[in-house]
Amino acid sequence: MAGSTVKVSYIHADRGPLGRSEAQRSVRELIDQVAAFDTLVLIQGESGSGKEVVARSIHNTSNRKDKPFVPVNCGAIPPDLLESELFGHEKGAFTGAITARKGRFEMAEGGTLFLDEIGDMSFNMQVKLLRVLQERCFERVGSNQTIQCNVRILAATHRDLGAMIEAGTFRHDLFYRLNVFPITVPPLREHLSDLPELVTHFLDRFKEKGMVTPRFTKTALEALQGYHWPGNVRELENILERLSITHGGRLVSARDLPCPIGSPLASEETAEEISFLLGNSNDEDEEVLENEASDPVLDLPEEGFDLKAHIQALEKQFIVQALERANGTVTQAAKLLGLQRTTLAEKMKKLQMT
Repeated sequence: MAGSTVKVSYIHADRGPLGRSEAQRSVRELIDQVAAFDTLVLIQGESGSGKEVVARSIHNTSNRKDKPFVPVNCGAIPPDLLESELFGHEKGAFTGAITARKGRFEMAEGGTLFLDEIGDMSFNMQVKLLRVLQERCFERVGSNQTIQCNVRILAATHRDLGAMIEAGTFRHDLFYRLNVFPITVPPLREHLSDLPELVTHFLDRFKEKGMVTPRFTKTALEALQGYHWPGNVRELENILERLSITHGGRLVSARDLPCPIGSPLASEETAEEISFLLGNSNDEDEEVLENEASDPVLDLPEEGFDLKAHIQALEKQFIVQALERANGTVTQAAKLLGLQRTTLAEKMKKLQMT
C-alpha cells in the first residue's frame, strides 16, 4: 500500500525553499550545514509549509543525491499495514500476501527514506522503528532473516511531539534519537514578503504545463499578502492553479479571489488601477484593469490611440517616481511597484531606461 503523494514544487534548484526572507534563508543555511552528513534530521512545521521540500533539498545536496529518495506518509497508511510498507513482507506472511514484496527501507537502499508525519505512527511501530535506527537492520514481515540497511532517515511532523511524549503517545527515546538536527519550517504567514516570488514561481510552472495564467492587480496582491494562509504554501499553490483555470489570460482583482482572501480589499480597487504582471513579461503583458463602474473614467478618443505606447508611458512614469522615492535603489523601487527586482530591471531595459 503506497503512502499519499504530496505535491512538491516550490524548490529553487537544489537550494531549498524559495524566498528571500530571513526565515527562509535560515532554513536554507541549516540545509547546507547538514546535507553532507548522514545525521538524523527532524523537520517540524505546519501542514503545507514545505517539510517535504526541505527533505528533498537535503537529499538533493547530499552525497546520496544519485540514489533513491523514498517518501512515505506514516499517517496515510493503516497502522496494521505500516510495518509491511516499511520493511516488506514474505509470501504468505498474512492474508493477501501472495508474493514477497520489498519495503520502503529496501527501496531506499543507499539513498534517503523520508518518514513524513511520524507523529501519526502507532506506539508499537515506534518501538520497531527505534530498533532499526539503533541497529541499522530489520526483518521483513514473516521472515527471520536480518537485512542490513544503508539508508539516511529524515523525519517530519506537524504535531507537537513534546506534548505527545507527556501524553504517553510518542516515545521519548525515539524523539531524542530523531531530534539530532531539528529544522523548523516557518508557516507562510511568517514570511509573507516571499509571496510575490512564490506566486511568480507557481505561475511559471503552470505555464510550463500549458496553462494560460492570470495576471493580478496590485490590490489583489495586497489581499494575498494580507491573508493568514492556514494551509500555507500548498494552499497558495492550489488557489493559483484554480485561478489559472477560471481566469486564464485575464486580470484577477481582489473581488475575484476566493473568500475570505479578497473580502477586505475588494471594494478598494479603482477602475483605473494598473496591473503589473508578476514574473516574466512580454509586450502583451501590461494592460489597464477593465472599467467596472457604471460611468467610464477614461474616454477613448474618436480617432483612437496607441494603447501599448500609452501603457508603456504610464509604466515609465511610475518607475521614475519609484526610483526617485527609493533614491535610485532598484530593489526598493521594485518593492514599491510590487515587482521582483529582476522583473523591474527587465522592464527598464525594455523601456530603454538603462
